[in-house]
Amino acid sequence: MSVLTSLLLRGLTGSARRLPVPRAKVHSMPPEEELGIMEKAIGLTSCFVSLFLPSGWILSHLDDYKRPE
Repeated sequence: MSVLTSLLLRGLTGSARRLPVPRAKVHSMPPEEELGIMEKAIGLTSCFVSLFLPSGWILSHLDDYKRPE
């Protein structure tokens, strides 16, 4: 049974192995200008605010969201 299974799998994957795989042409260069401290601080602050402000609002108002029973 294992010989039949291996032949079946080899037949199914054989055509996929012959297909050309497109390669991405990504070239990276160093940045033209280095980010300053202020740009980094603004970026990190905006990321933290957008992540923690909504979750903090929900957690602080959790009692308001509960259904009265």
